[in-house]
Amino acid sequence: MAITSGLTTAKAGEPAGTLELSGNTVAFAGDWTLAHYPALNRQVSQFKAENTSLKPEFTRLGRLDTAGASLMVKMLGAEPVLAALEQPSLPEAQQALLKAVAESMCESAPAPATVNPLLNMLAITGEKVTRLTRLLWLLSGFIGQTLTTLFYILPRPKRWRFTPFVAAVHDTGLNALPIVALLTFLVGAVVAFLGATVLEDFGATIYTVDLVAFSFLREFGVLLAAILLAGRTASAFTAQIGAMKVNEELDAIRTLGLNPVELLVVPRVLAMMVSLPVLTFVGMMAGMVGGAVVCALALDIPPSQFMAIVERDIALKHFLVGIGKAPVFAFLIAVIGCLEGFKVSGSAQSVGEHTTSSVVQSIFMVILLDSVAALFFMEMGW
Repeated sequence: MAITSGLTTAKAGEPAGTLELSGNTVAFAGDWTLAHYPALNRQVSQFKAENTSLKPEFTRLGRLDTAGASLMVKMLGAEPVLAALEQPSLPEAQQALLKAVAESMCESAPAPATVNPLLNMLAITGEKVTRLTRLLWLLSGFIGQTLTTLFYILPRPKRWRFTPFVAAVHDTGLNALPIVALLTFLVGAVVAFLGATVLEDFGATIYTVDLVAFSFLREFGVLLAAILLAGRTASAFTAQIGAMKVNEELDAIRTLGLNPVELLVVPRVLAMMVSLPVLTFVGMMAGMVGGAVVCALALDIPPSQFMAIVERDIALKHFLVGIGKAPVFAFLIAVIGCLEGFKVSGSAQSVGEHTTSSVVQSIFMVILLDSVAALFFMEMGW
């Protein structure tokens, strides 16, 4: 005896699909298409709540699309539908559709494929090397473009842009002066404390003066100033140019026939190359003052004796080595900051990502080049 759900049955081709329950067999009739999805969904929800372990029968099924097939799989489950696909009354196209939908909605996920840890590590390493190579390639190209533009406008004074240059010098140099002086002063005091503590065991605390002067003239002065500008100014360059790209101001600049590199990059690069040597000199002096204060308070070395030892033992070449690295670091920091700004894709999230990337890249490149320069100068005896 057939048990129905109170719904009328339908013959194949009727506009609305229906269900008929007989024992543990459910017969699908009519058209199961997207046009009748709300009514079909209500029927499926009722059958799913009241019945389990049903077997499908498709003798009177009319048209079928993915919406109807998904409802059938939702009601019966993927396995009963896949098991009933061999019914002769079901056309081949509908069999293929039901099979695809049932497999995609199958709850049992396939077992994860075993991955060789060594191959996975090699694949990740290769991907990172490829990304680094692409990054270096873009940076090299942008450096070449910046230098080409710079050499093009240098013999043409009418193309010089003094206003953005002076504004960039004020922002990157004058505004950064207090924090650079304070940081290098404190680091100089720390270096003097450490040197005095270690050298006291050998009775050579007088050489704390040489330690402070040598380290700040050659390394700490330029390195601390460059790292501060990498975190402070490179991020600002990226955010400024990135915001202009998000607001489509770069497209407007190109539409007006202007060169964005000449307008935005060259003034910032030149300003950094002016500001960083000045900040480096301030950092050197502030660090040595910090060391001199510690020597005067803890080691009974007066400032006059401190300066006399510096004048006697520290050659001018150490100052030239330190100050000579500043323009190179400044150029790289400014170029990386501007390049990351041009790489912004047009969203606020992209601005944040590239701002972070510019700071990381700038600090990494500064430390890397400083290490290479230290090895080179040591081998050259400078």
